[in-house]
Amino acid sequence: MSTPEGQPITYASAGVDVHAGDRAVELMKESVRRAQRPEVLGGIGGFAGMFDASALTGMRHPVLASSTDGVGTKVAIAQAMDVHDTIGQDLVGMVVDDIVVCGAEPLFMTDYIACGKVVPERIAAIVSGIARGCELAGVALIGGETAEHPGLLGPAEYDVAGAATGVVERDSVMGPHLVEQGDVVIALASSGLHSNGYSLVRRVVEAAGWAWDRHVDEFGRTLGEEALEPTRIYTRPLLEIVRADLGLHALSHVTGGGLAANLARVLPVGVLAMVERCWTPPPIFGLVQKLGRVPLADLEQTLNMGVGFVAVVDADGADRAVRMLIELGVDAWPIGSIGDAGMAHLSGATVVQGAKGVDGGAVQLVGDYRY
Repeated sequence: MSTPEGQPITYASAGVDVHAGDRAVELMKESVRRAQRPEVLGGIGGFAGMFDASALTGMRHPVLASSTDGVGTKVAIAQAMDVHDTIGQDLVGMVVDDIVVCGAEPLFMTDYIACGKVVPERIAAIVSGIARGCELAGVALIGGETAEHPGLLGPAEYDVAGAATGVVERDSVMGPHLVEQGDVVIALASSGLHSNGYSLVRRVVEAAGWAWDRHVDEFGRTLGEEALEPTRIYTRPLLEIVRADLGLHALSHVTGGGLAANLARVLPVGVLAMVERCWTPPPIFGLVQKLGRVPLADLEQTLNMGVGFVAVVDADGADRAVRMLIELGVDAWPIGSIGDAGMAHLSGATVVQGAKGVDGGAVQLVGDYRY
């Protein structure tokens, strides 16, 4: 952006419109109001969000759990489609459902939106999705920040990030220390691609010469609409299972790295989860594989293949856990069991052990998907 010689340079001429930012805040107020909890103190516009933590004094040994994340290059599809009111739910899901993995209840969340130019209606649409996700999770949206970065991001470009905090009793923390041989592995259906692997998906679509607005009969809608299906938020159903005392030992959020790698992170060394590919992945996964001739191993290391969460449950409580999840609106089914790691060589299939710096247990995927 150039300025005529001799003209004063203002913040607006440098590309930052503070009035547009104020307008965006006004437009998002109603959405934020719906994403609250009684513990929230103050309102929108403060320098810091405040949350009344006095309830924690009634806990025996409260442990705080926190998580931060974004939604990766899925934002590029939202921008290409000019659809911005779903990406916020993706952000919430990616953050709060990481907290549930240890058995914690997410309490509050903050967000950060960086953009090349503040378009109030677009920012408000993004925040409306964040607020809707917080409502679904029972989490309070207590603050956020929108930053205008002209020259760094294009006028239509933006990125989103968020952080959340939750709490769990110390003796109720779930994880590898509870997992035992004989436990059942339960799959919780994803709503689609969720928010991982979009660099692969975008490259496949680009190489195939497909447009995001192309109608796909198998989806009953456009490719872009299918790709933007919001991430399922599992927080409330999983907390119900946690509180039902069914012998839930571990949870795994299937994000970057796929099912095997993320399940291995929550297993102890010396055990093997033998997982059967006994389900039919949603059509989007088969389309990506076919269009890009993507090797199965690469597909499974990148995408969730139709399973967004995994639960490891005592065998005595597994059937009831599946029934409860279905009653709570999440399709679920058993996909395997926990055994001794020495069994891994039996089928000769690839074994994944540990991931993301965690020296955990082993996971072996066997069989074929039911396409």
